[in-house]
Amino acid sequence: MIRDARVLQPEFVPRDIVHRTHEVNTLTAALEPVTNDIQGETTLLYGPSGTGKTCIARYVTEQLHEGVLDLNSQYVNCWEDYSRFKTLYRLLEGINRTMNVHRQSTPKDELLERLRDYEGAPYVVILDEVDQLEDKRVLYELNRTKDLTLILIANEEQELFEPLQPRLTSRLQTATRIEFDRYTTDELVEILKPRVRWGLPEDAIRVTQLELISEAVAGDARVGLEVLRVGARRASQRGLETISDEIIYDAAPKAKAEIRQRNVEILTTDQRILYDIITEHGKIPPSDLYKEYRDRTDDPKSDRMVRNYLSKMERYNLVRTEGENRGRTYHSVS
Repeated sequence: MIRDARVLQPEFVPRDIVHRTHEVNTLTAALEPVTNDIQGETTLLYGPSGTGKTCIARYVTEQLHEGVLDLNSQYVNCWEDYSRFKTLYRLLEGINRTMNVHRQSTPKDELLERLRDYEGAPYVVILDEVDQLEDKRVLYELNRTKDLTLILIANEEQELFEPLQPRLTSRLQTATRIEFDRYTTDELVEILKPRVRWGLPEDAIRVTQLELISEAVAGDARVGLEVLRVGARRASQRGLETISDEIIYDAAPKAKAEIRQRNVEILTTDQRILYDIITEHGKIPPSDLYKEYRDRTDDPKSDRMVRNYLSKMERYNLVRTEGENRGRTYHSVS
């Protein structure tokens, strides 16, 4: 049934963007100086998961490539490349400057110097999940690097700025901010329609069924696409030519579980320890969780960093919380 699986992936960037005109125009204006070989504005895109932040960043960058022949760009997922070394290495990869870099022996400062010595085309960098960086001082270093234009993506502005040192906070306070809200049901339907047209046979699914999907995922385009993909896969496995309502109802929890499992697989070492503790207990109060976490690691993070980790995991439906203050407990998600 699936004619083009690529368009059903959240990483796919369509040629036309719907319901994000303001966000596209604002980011385009922030990057406009790059067309004149001038460093663009540092920009922060923030909002819940599945609201199009990454898609818009990549779309505008691709549009920029079409208008600027001499341009470099790089995408970094800081949830996976969360250390200072990994982040700098990925940025050097984007300009082909990783030769003779050894992960075990090359000093981190040498990587930064290589980046600062770069004198080529303008360089636009997308740092996704930027609040996951272990050492956010690297943002200060990158912000001061000439010819480097930063696009930062995070779920919440506060989670990014709260742990920063004052000098970095003051520099990033001038960044252009673009907030992304959840899609409405109608907006998400309009986003899914072209994916269906490109990726599935004609009449494989009705508009009313796209509405069912949109309502089931509460405005999260990433989950909506996964429900659509899982539904099409199940219909194909059953030898059906159309996706039934029953399949959609069955696909929704399956899609959410698959996304949750992928998120578990990219947790950092400390986040995985916290996740495992919560899963083993089923539910646990913060004091017991922090104590057991410290017992399981030789280099525990600060309580504030642990809270940030837990908040991030809650946003991605890996754990949930109940109660407040002293009555607060963390629960596993099945």
